[in-house]
Amino acid sequence: MPRGRSTFTKRQKEQTRQQKQRDKAERRVQRKQDKPEGGVVDEMQELREHAEAQAALFRIGAEDEPGPVVVSIPFDKIDR
Repeated sequence: MPRGRSTFTKRQKEQTRQQKQRDKAERRVQRKQDKPEGGVVDEMQELREHAEAQAALFRIGAEDEPGPVVVSIPFDKIDR
């Protein structure tokens, strides 16, 4: 019986490898389909939306506290 065991194990490993490859290809196709039409998403806008969502989570139940202070510095005024 030891002889057949290694063949079975090899076959199982190969089937697992092939399944991983299929899953990977499927995820790649899914990402391409999920990509918004028109090119690259504005990363800053995406980050802002994510930050707003996070901020909303922290503000739950803290209605009496004032909102955060936002300071905007023009890019050309930043010391380098």
